[in-house]
Amino acid sequence: MAAESEVSFSELDGSGVRIGVLRTRWNDEHVSNLVDGIKAGCAECKVEPDNIFVKEVPGAYELPYAARLLAMSGTVDAIVCCGVLIKGETLHFEYISDAVSAGIMDVSLGTMTPVVYGVLNCLDEEQVMKRSSNLNGGHNHGEDWGKTAVEMALMRKEAFGKKVDGKPKELAAMGFNSVASEKEGADTKAPGFF
Repeated sequence: MAAESEVSFSELDGSGVRIGVLRTRWNDEHVSNLVDGIKAGCAECKVEPDNIFVKEVPGAYELPYAARLLAMSGTVDAIVCCGVLIKGETLHFEYISDAVSAGIMDVSLGTMTPVVYGVLNCLDEEQVMKRSSNLNGGHNHGEDWGKTAVEMALMRKEAFGKKVDGKPKELAAMGFNSVASEKEGADTKAPGFF
C-alpha cells in the first residue's frame, strides 16, 4: 500500500479551472510519473482533462521563465512547475535548486497566478522513486501538487471576486474582498490586487 499524503485537502470542485503543467524533459521517466500524479490529483478535484495544459521545457532552470510566459498569457488559473533535481558531485544542484525555487516564487507573486513548486530536490534516485510513484511504499507527490493547484486557483478566483461554486466569498473575512465595500458600491478590489 502506498504511503498517504502528509497534506489533507477538503473536497475541491475544479470543474471550471484550467491548470497549466510545465514539465522538464530532464529525468523524463520520473517527471512523467509526477505529471501522471498531477493529472490524477486534478481529476480527483473534477478538473476536466481538456482543462489540463502540459508543456515541456528542457530542464528545471527553464521552468520560471516558461511559468512567467504562461501566467502572462492569462489562459490558466494555476500552474504546476514539475521537475526532478538529483544531487551530484558538484555544486550545480544547489545553484539550480536555489534559482528555480526563487524564480518560481517570483513568478507567482509577480503575476498573481498561483505557481506550485513541483520540483523534487533529492539526494539520490531512490528518494526520487519514493516521491514520484505509489509503488513500494512511496507516494506520488504529483497528486498533491495537482490538488494544491486547484485549491489555489479557487482561492485566486474568490480573491478577485469571481464566484466559486455559487458560494459566498469566504475570503472576505480575510480582507480579500470587503463585503462592506460591495454594499457601499465602492471599489471592491483588495489592496495589492489589480
